[in-house]
Amino acid sequence: MSAHSPATGCTDTPVLRERGQREVFCGLTGIIWLHRKMQDAFFLVVGSRTCAHLLQSAAGVMIFAEPRFGTAILEEKDLAGMADANAELDREVARLLDRRPDIRQLFLVGSCPSEVIKLDLSRAAERLSAAHGPKVRVLNFSGSGIETTFTEGEDACLASMVPALPTTEAKELLMVGALPDVVEDQALSLLGQIGVGPVRCLPAKRAAMDPAIGPNTRYALTQPFLGDTHSALQRRGAQHIDAPFPFGAEGTTLWLKAVAAEFGISPETVDQVVAAPRARAEKAIAAATETLRGKRVFFMPDSQLEIPLARFLTRECGMQAVEISTPYLHTTIHRAELALIAPGPTISEGQDVDLQIDRVRAARPDLTVCGLGLANPLEAEGLATKWAIELVFTPVHFYEQAGDLASLFARPLRRRALLAASHPNRMEAAE
Repeated sequence: MSAHSPATGCTDTPVLRERGQREVFCGLTGIIWLHRKMQDAFFLVVGSRTCAHLLQSAAGVMIFAEPRFGTAILEEKDLAGMADANAELDREVARLLDRRPDIRQLFLVGSCPSEVIKLDLSRAAERLSAAHGPKVRVLNFSGSGIETTFTEGEDACLASMVPALPTTEAKELLMVGALPDVVEDQALSLLGQIGVGPVRCLPAKRAAMDPAIGPNTRYALTQPFLGDTHSALQRRGAQHIDAPFPFGAEGTTLWLKAVAAEFGISPETVDQVVAAPRARAEKAIAAATETLRGKRVFFMPDSQLEIPLARFLTRECGMQAVEISTPYLHTTIHRAELALIAPGPTISEGQDVDLQIDRVRAARPDLTVCGLGLANPLEAEGLATKWAIELVFTPVHFYEQAGDLASLFARPLRRRALLAASHPNRMEAAE
């Protein structure tokens, strides 16, 4: 772990801001984990067959249960204005709700095609809520690749929910961000043992469990890409708990201590409660650190997890960050993370992919964290890569997943070492 003072971290590091060609997934991808989390919600993408193929490919084969997402296909006549898209949307929604009476929340999700033809899904959501409420609440958000990147789909979804949540005066903790159920249960167990409560979650598993918001609500983000949701909660009067994100042993402990402090609970109490799981996490991280220590890592912008993951790798795994790039740098959300990262790496926001690839080639880091579209070309040039998308789809938060998180980064380096040992001539040719 670095010995520098948090005050001398990267908080004041000049940010390289690039606005050029970028390589990212669109925000529709977030539906894949949101539909599994929200058990009585349905995500209806208003888009093209390309949107449908993307979701089917990203979700894999769904053979054991009917998925809670679908695509209302915009045909050529819709795009050409030859049909009343709103009337057809109303008809498709009515058919869907008649066939799926279990739906309590319906999200109309905008796409590139619906944005291009200026289909007003916010008004459609109001109209459909009036027609099908109060049993079904209809909301809308954009997952369009024109407007959103990979993880922004979740942010847009949660932000769309906040204005409709009920009001409360109670002092409660709101844990914000979609987590796998097993990870969420671990977090709730730790918070309960520490004495923090009551605790609500956004998103909740079911609409009936949706939290209420008020001036005494304290909220802690579990995902670093929830900028719009953060702003929406602020507008409702909720108070943000500024903390690093719960990645790794250190990050999880600091997150828990920040939450506990808001409820008048001492750091010593947190240390006592988390001693055993923290020790397990540190032991698991240490196994991967043997591979990671001293290695140089370059983050290309993709998931908005880059800054907290760089903090985890540099402070807990002994890596050196060359560049930490993120699609959007949310200063208020990332402040606590930046303060913990030792000065040295380039901090960049946005992307001009050609210029950034030139920097990767010049630096030749031991590991490059990037999107799927860039990984194979970089591998062909002899560079080890880590798919950023895997860091979103794999449980990586809190203590019990800390070792798995470290292993995700160690694995490509171990694989590369094995390939180099078994095919030295081939590796030399690639480099």
